[in-house]
Amino acid sequence: MPIVAPSLLAANFLRLQEDCNMLNESQADWFHLDVMDGRFVPNISFGLPVVEQICKATDKTCDVHLMIVEPEKYAEAFKNAGADILTVHIEACTNLHRNIEQIKSLGMKAGVALNPHTPVSLLSEILHDIDLVLLMSVNPGFGGQKFIPNTLNKIRTLKKMIDEKGLQVLIEIDGGITTDNATSIIKAGANVLVAGNTVFKSPDPAATIAQLKAIA
Repeated sequence: MPIVAPSLLAANFLRLQEDCNMLNESQADWFHLDVMDGRFVPNISFGLPVVEQICKATDKTCDVHLMIVEPEKYAEAFKNAGADILTVHIEACTNLHRNIEQIKSLGMKAGVALNPHTPVSLLSEILHDIDLVLLMSVNPGFGGQKFIPNTLNKIRTLKKMIDEKGLQVLIEIDGGITTDNATSIIKAGANVLVAGNTVFKSPDPAATIAQLKAIA
């Protein structure tokens, strides 16, 4: 079964505690937290104070996705805020190996995110050092976008790379995931589904999470 990681970016921030409670009681595996700085992506989401409060509200894995420049300046602060997984963008890291070493030295699992235009071949020399790869299936910065179909080819290519190296790296997909396309995403080789609007705009978010979780 896939790991389901609802994105709190789509939650109702006037009822954040209620939404966290719903996720805690649901079959969701992770809380996915998108941090945007208005520089790496053309939007600003939320920062450390909100992440810290969300992490305190759950015992589930807190999966923090940094869409920011110079992530090394904030890695320790996000660890202190409660992040279990910290994912940085390959496009934002001049010294990616150093960034990964820093994250792991702080006791977090390390992920690397790729934008839609970035080929997975660039991960060849770092794949054995990381815990997950996050493939953006939309252009980062805003929720509610449509899934980019070529992502399925990227998933297959990445899955082949991981298998050929005998690794256990998770493949996480973020953007435009619905109950209609989730099956094809999992069949292509993905392990983790990040779902924002699909979950939080649903009439029954917990049932939608269960539906995603049931995909074989």
